[in-house]
Formats: sequence, C-alpha cells, structure tokens
Amino acid sequence: MNSVICLLLWSLGGSEILLIVLVLLLFFGGKKLPELARGLGKGIKEFKDASSGIEKEDEKKENK
Repeated sequence: MNSVICLLLWSLGGSEILLIVLVLLLFFGGKKLPELARGLGKGIKEFKDASSGIEKEDEKKENK
C-alpha cells in the first residue's frame, strides 16, 4: 500500500497537490479538514491492526 501512495505522490507535481488541497478547502472548509484527516488516520490504523492480526493468526496456524 505504501508503494501505491509513493507512486501517486511522485506522479503529482506541486501545483496538482496545491490544487487538490484548495478544492478540499472549498468543499469542506478549514474547520472540517482536521476532523476528516483524523477519521482517515483512525481508519487506516484500524485496517493495519486488523491485517496484522490476520497475519499473526496465519503464522500461528502454520506453526501448529
């Protein structure tokens, strides 16, 4: 997943990123953006925790 994000960021230039940020500000406003980012971060963390839990369960099954 990190490679996808890195690939996306490398393919976007500074002006494209600035345009995306400005559009987000227009749609959601300055007060709502931190709240959205916090929710996105929590969602990503939960996904990573769940996927690492599944990997640990698979390793336990293989070791038995």
